[in-house]
This record gives sequence, C-alpha cells and structure tokens, in this order.
Amino acid sequence: MNWNRWIVALCVMGLGFFFLRQEPNVAPAPIVKFLGEATDPGFDRPLAPREFRFPEDHGPHARFKQEWWYMTGNLATKPQERRFGFELTLFRIALAPQATARTSAWGSSQVMMGHFALTDIQEQQFHHGERFSRIALDLAGAIADPFRVWLGDWSITATGGTPERPILHLKGGEKNIRLDLNLVARKPVVLQGQDGLSRKGDRPGNASYYYSLPRMETSGTITLGEERFEVSGWSWFDREWSTNPLDENQEGWDWFAVQLSDGWDLMLYRMRDKTGRSQSTSGGTLIDPEGKTTAIDNQQMDIVPHDHWQSPVTGIIYPSGWSLKIASLGIDLTLIPWSRDQELNQTLIRYWEGAVRVRGVHGTREVQGNGYVELAGYR
Repeated sequence: MNWNRWIVALCVMGLGFFFLRQEPNVAPAPIVKFLGEATDPGFDRPLAPREFRFPEDHGPHARFKQEWWYMTGNLATKPQERRFGFELTLFRIALAPQATARTSAWGSSQVMMGHFALTDIQEQQFHHGERFSRIALDLAGAIADPFRVWLGDWSITATGGTPERPILHLKGGEKNIRLDLNLVARKPVVLQGQDGLSRKGDRPGNASYYYSLPRMETSGTITLGEERFEVSGWSWFDREWSTNPLDENQEGWDWFAVQLSDGWDLMLYRMRDKTGRSQSTSGGTLIDPEGKTTAIDNQQMDIVPHDHWQSPVTGIIYPSGWSLKIASLGIDLTLIPWSRDQELNQTLIRYWEGAVRVRGVHGTREVQGNGYVELAGYR
C-alpha cells in the first residue's frame, strides 16, 4: 500500500505554491492531519469495488485527491554481490477536484512530489532526496497510454509488454547518485483488498483503490559518485489512489512487501490506532508464482518486533526487525533490515522505508528472500 506517498502539506498563496518543510529539530506533524479527519468536498472517494481497466488505471485519477506510483527493489552486482536497496515514489496531489480556467501556462490545480532513496548496504550508507513541481509546462505529469509518469528527469515509462504485464524503464537520482533500470513484470496485475478496494478504516471512504505488480525482474545501472554498477534483482510496483483515507483515531501503519525464493510474494499492512494497537482493517495478500491471490485478515497475522532503533536525527523510535507469522498459511518468517538507518528525515514528513532480508519457512520449504518495509506515523 505504501502509504508514505500521500503525506504532504501544501499551501497556495497568490499565484505560487509554498511547501511547508520541517527543520530537523521540529516534531513531525501527525499523518492523520494530512490524510484524514475532514473530507474534501467535491473529490471522489473509494466507496465500493470497481472494475479496473488497463492501461487507463496506470494513469492519473484526477477526481481523487491523492495518488502515487511507487517502486522499491533489492538489487546486486555480480559476481562480487555489492547490494543495494532503492525507492522511487511519484505522488500526484490535487488541490481542487476540478481544473480551473487559467490565463497562465504556469497555472495548475495539481502538484507532484517525488521521493528517492538508495541504500548502499556494503557501506551502510543511506541517501535520499525529495522534489516538487506543479503539473504544468511538461515539468511533471502522468499519462495512461502510452504510460508515463514523470517529475523533472525522474520517470517511470512503459517501453513494451502488455498493460497487465508491462515492461518499464525507471530513471531517478539525487546529486551524484543515479538509477537507470529496466523492469519486466513476471506476474500480472494483482488487485489488493476486496477486488482492488483496500479498506484502511471502518468509515465509508476510508479506503484506497490499490493494485500491485509484485515481481518485476530488474536490471540496469546504479551510478554512485565515480562508480558505476551493473545490477540485477527484483522490484515491487504499487499503485494507490484515494481521498482522505485515514480516520481521526489512526496514528500510522507498518507495511511489508516480501519476495520469497520459492516464487511466492507477500504484502501485509498493519494499521495502528493512537495507542499503537493493530486495527481490524489491517490485512494483506499472499501471491502464488502464477499471480493467484489469497486474502489475509488481521486475525491471521502475528507481527512481533525484535528490537527498536532511535534516529539520531529526529529522535523517532522505530521497530527494527520482525517475526512475521501466518500459521493458517504455513508462513513463519524473520525480517532483518539490511541497515538500521533507512529513515527519510530530510523530507516533508519523516518515515522509515528500508530494504530487509528474509529467512524462514513457507509450508514445508525453507525460504529466503528480500523485501521492503515502511513505518509511518511514529513520533
């Protein structure tokens, strides 16, 4: 579900956009202030399952307030096995449900926000960046056919395949760090939740429309300063759109995406209330090697943190390392971060988003793998 991507506070003053950034010594604002509480009139909300259409749904949904295109992956070189994790997320945020007639080509009622991160596992270094632009003058935007979403020179573009199993080209980077990757979907589109309606709270509309491409074979290059690495591995692509999906009693979420060595994939999310307890709308999906899904509800999940890590920059305390069990499906996994410090702390809202290694049992098989974990709403 990968929710960090809807977290933004935007002010429009006169003809300009002013982005409210936080200094490191200022406490982060609660996520629910940006994603919940009041419902913005005029925007559509996810109230019931719908029919998904591709490639149309790869593109923007202007009647909804928040939307993202989200890619994470675990990559390595050969033969020396230099390892990296990466994230590239492009968000669309609507300031009004309908476009307003404007006399300036610079005018826009929508903005894009992007997050980029690279985990250099060997060096135990975490690099990240953020950027913004209005959707005008080709500075940023999204189109469905042919699919392309971009923010400056950060982009995800369809280069082949089919709408349900696309081949994508990803470009992104910050300063002297660059990604240039080709991604081939090895499983078809997976609809999360109830036929693509992923409920986040108990009230009508506290939900998102959500689908994934959970296993994308990835190859390309990572440029890190003066070094250039040929890499390969697997990535996970998520898509969600909604309007104010959180309820006022919610504090945040923990999200897990795991790719196992036996060809199965797993997504879980745990919605937390203000006491830190898991809510009944938490759940997930187990995906077999052919792309068939099994729904997982909150009562089936047993997620226990091993430890905690405190950010030296923000002071936020995050869980670090997990036991993840779903007894009814024969899943017993241990997830360990490749690096404890994978906090995006120079972004508008701070959160932990990081690469993890996986070991454990699936049914009668011993398995290993990699994944990504997102921790949002911790303070």
